[in-house]
Amino acid sequence: MSRVRTRPTRDDTCEKLFEAAARVFEEQGIGGASIEAIAAAAGFSRGAFYSNFKSKDELIIAMLEDHVAQSIRRSLDLLARHKSLADFIDALKTMDRSQQDPLGRSPLLHMEMILFVARAEKRRPDLAKRLRARRKLVADIVETTLKSNGKNGFINPAWTGAILLALEDGFRLHRLIDPETTPADSFLRAIGDLQRGMGISSS
Repeated sequence: MSRVRTRPTRDDTCEKLFEAAARVFEEQGIGGASIEAIAAAAGFSRGAFYSNFKSKDELIIAMLEDHVAQSIRRSLDLLARHKSLADFIDALKTMDRSQQDPLGRSPLLHMEMILFVARAEKRRPDLAKRLRARRKLVADIVETTLKSNGKNGFINPAWTGAILLALEDGFRLHRLIDPETTPADSFLRAIGDLQRGMGISSS
């Protein structure tokens, strides 16, 4: 007879800590949030936290890494089902954020966490790895949509990916500063405008 697992796996524990940390960060601020508060919000002891992460910074890096990994999986899945740029953008607009990781549901918290980690110079290489992964994803999407529209070679996918990612991060920062004049869909609207400006077909 197989044993019934009564203890949560490490993945289960990490997921609960990620969710709890996001709530505590939004309520108390990233700098002011304590490990004790995060552990308590997840229903764990301080010891349970330290059995998974050495510090709050390590937890944040893990959350950012998990977000990038999940974003890549979701985007590639959408791209496989929606080859045209317009269809892909529409799919992104209608994506159910409630099913995403905490940073997927809260782009502003994602940006705040990046800025928090970037203040520590020794942590910047960790951020750089995630940035490169995000750039590659966007470049792959650009290349796929260009090929499907017969415009391969018309644009440099890598450079265009870097521009689009900077544009996305810029809109996130602007929304953090002035949400009244920066709608949540600003980036996707900008992509649609660029698509039309480059003469890329929506079909």
